[in-house]
Amino acid sequence: MLRWEMDGIGRGRLELRQVPVPKPEAGEILVEVAAVALNHRDAMVVGSGRGLPLAFPFTPGSDLSGTVVAVGDGATRFDVGDRVISIPTPDWQDGLRGGDARTPSYRTLGGYYPGVLAEYVAFPESWFVAAPLTLGHAEAATLPCAGLTAWFALVERGGVHAGESVLVEGTGGVALFGIQIAVMQGAEVIVVASADKLERAKALGAVHGVDRRGPDWVETVLGLTGDRGADHVLEIVGGAHLGKAVRVVAVGGRVSMIGALDGFEAATPVMPLMLKDVTVQGIGTGHRRALEDLVRAVDRAGLTPVVDSRFPLAELPAAFDRLDAGPFGKVVVEV
Repeated sequence: MLRWEMDGIGRGRLELRQVPVPKPEAGEILVEVAAVALNHRDAMVVGSGRGLPLAFPFTPGSDLSGTVVAVGDGATRFDVGDRVISIPTPDWQDGLRGGDARTPSYRTLGGYYPGVLAEYVAFPESWFVAAPLTLGHAEAATLPCAGLTAWFALVERGGVHAGESVLVEGTGGVALFGIQIAVMQGAEVIVVASADKLERAKALGAVHGVDRRGPDWVETVLGLTGDRGADHVLEIVGGAHLGKAVRVVAVGGRVSMIGALDGFEAATPVMPLMLKDVTVQGIGTGHRRALEDLVRAVDRAGLTPVVDSRFPLAELPAAFDRLDAGPFGKVVVEV
């Protein structure tokens, strides 16, 4: 079979190689991969390693959709022919994340564990959930990281409901899922993004679109809400941008700290944080049970993820280039 591997850090070290098809061991399933959705985290792992204990040769990628073609001894969750999607943090099944205050657990596919950019993978059956019945493989592959992150922030941890307002920053994978999930829950959505992408974002259900390059988008949002602010803010930029999220969130509101595009050191004025009783919650994807909840919601509501572009397996470098360019939605590698 074909599998992307790298023997060192950097995109120039990626090679598409012929390797044996793995055999599922006890408790594992063998999955024929149909599609892999890329995340910015994948690009960062390939480009810098992110300080992870990568075992070379290393295969990147965490989000797949595929079909079970064999099961190992004792594996009972799936049958041959079942369609499945992967869990990006496979050790996290439910409840609180593992680890402790010094070292929280963040063992991901395509990071701590081997990745999925291959024609076949053999992993423990607990690392997968059933794929949505209503989606094809390319769309289903977008759920494990981007979809789960937005769902975990807004529904699992945030409890968003009808009548509330949600502010979404940008038009990447998590942001667009944030729009769709918030609309599905009956919330009013404000999106802050580049002017050329606002109409497409509003077509997904956002009520208001605000140009992020405007003179002061925080003042614009406050004006749109009659100074009430947004009940939920998906903070995807990070860095000093957190301060804007705290300024624009409503009294008693919630800021979900998701992204670090502007750096891993966040900053915010403290007074509005305290005086508005703001909850700031860190979101690093989510657990298996929440992904199963998301799959059911997708099937019942008919949610269709936004796929920006598709690339064949052999064109992974071009797919990463498209990811760098700022796509509208997810970049998918079809296997």
